Amino acid sequence: MKSGLEEILAFINKAEKLKLEMRHSWLSNNRQESVAEHSWRMSLMAILLKDKLKVKVDIARVLKMIIIHDLVEIEAGDVSALDILRDPSIKQAKQQNEILAIENIKEELGDDLGNEIYELWHEFEDKETQESRFANALDKLEVQIQHNHASLETWEEIEFRMVYMMDQHVSFDEKLTEFKNLVVSQAEHKMKKNNISPDKYRSEVEKN
Repeated sequence: MKSGLEEILAFINKAEKLKLEMRHSWLSNNRQESVAEHSWRMSLMAILLKDKLKVKVDIARVLKMIIIHDLVEIEAGDVSALDILRDPSIKQAKQQNEILAIENIKEELGDDLGNEIYELWHEFEDKETQESRFANALDKLEVQIQHNHASLETWEEIEFRMVYMMDQHVSFDEKLTEFKNLVVSQAEHKMKKNNISPDKYRSEVEKN
C-alpha cells in the first residue's frame, strides 16, 4: 500500500522550478527575481502585518494560499501583469493554462492533499474571503516594494503608473491602505531622487 510520500517527494522535486522561474521584477543587485523569492517575502509580510489589520484573518490559511498561489507556474510559467495590461487577450490564455495546471496538481497529489491545494488556489483567485483578499493585496504590494528596490532603468513606462493602481486591492482594510500609502511614498521618493515627477503618472491614473 502506498504511503503517499513518493507523490509528495516527486511534487517537491517538481516545485524546484519555482526557484528557477524568473519574474519581471529585478532585485537591488540587478538580478531578476524568482517566483519562489516573491512568495517567500509575501509570507513574511503576512506574518508582520496580520496583527495590524482591522479585519481578522486566519493566518495559517493566508500563508497556505500564499505558498500555493503560484504553484501553477510550474507548468504555466510566469505571465507578467505588464504583458496583460498591454494586451488583455493574454489574460484568457493565462487563466486557461493555470486552471489546467491546478487540475494536474490536484491529480498528482490526489485525495485530500490535492483537493486542499486545489480549493486554496481557487479561493485565492476568487478573492471573496478576507484571507484571500489579504493574500491578494500582499501579492500586489510585494511587487511594488520589489520595484522600489530595483534600478529605475528596469522600470517600463507602465510601471510608473502602476504605482497608483493598488487602491482596489487594499481598500477593504484601512491599515492595509495606510501601508500601501507608505509603499507609494517610497516609490515617489525614488522617482523624485531621479528627477522624475510622480504627478504626471498619478494624474494619468486618476483620469482613468
